[in-house]
Amino acid sequence: MMRKETQQALFTGLRDVSPMLPGVVPFGMLAGIAAIEAGMGPLAGLGMSVIIFAGASQLIVAQLVAEGALPLVIIATALLINLRMVMYSASLAPYFGGLSFRWKAVIAYLLTDQAYALTIARYFGTPAQVEQRWYYMGVAAMGWVVWLLSTGLGVWLGAAVPPAWQIGFALPLVFLVLLVPVVNDRPSVVAAVVGGSVAVLAYDAPYHLGLTIGAVAGICSGMLAESLLARRRSPGHG
Repeated sequence: MMRKETQQALFTGLRDVSPMLPGVVPFGMLAGIAAIEAGMGPLAGLGMSVIIFAGASQLIVAQLVAEGALPLVIIATALLINLRMVMYSASLAPYFGGLSFRWKAVIAYLLTDQAYALTIARYFGTPAQVEQRWYYMGVAAMGWVVWLLSTGLGVWLGAAVPPAWQIGFALPLVFLVLLVPVVNDRPSVVAAVVGGSVAVLAYDAPYHLGLTIGAVAGICSGMLAESLLARRRSPGHG
């Protein structure tokens, strides 16, 4: 039997993530559709959600698979897209760093933007306690379930829709929708413009490295812009 405090933390996590879940469904469906459009079978499409469990990376992987990119290029690009998870993990370390390896493995696997944002907003500045992991599980596990179900729906839809419909055109539109909310300051604008421009210019790069080169260029330019802006704002800047 769970303690009352543990149950309350778990249900609070479920409650807090619930308003975010409707927005996950169409994104998950498109990830499933993208897998089918890329020529993957239904099992591979679902397996991608289980193994990768990262929306933007799954869309990129599907696109690169469709283009016939090398496996190493696909893996490297997916990892680059999700570098922010390293920063999320470092930020959550004071709360979960003392847990067993098994716990940390589960927490790392289920880490998403929503799980990080809700957990850090609730517990920032507080000491580590047992209830924190259960709150996190309430948020993250529900997100995982909804993602798998919506991806499965997308896989079924992608397999059922006639090829003549060509629904793959929706994927670039999804990326544009995802891009708009996060481009909200100068460094992110620089990263978006440089990364997008370089990816377009490098479209014909060998081994389908265009997206990878664009991602690296965007990350580096964004970090440089952030550094220059911080230096300009520092009191000692003359």
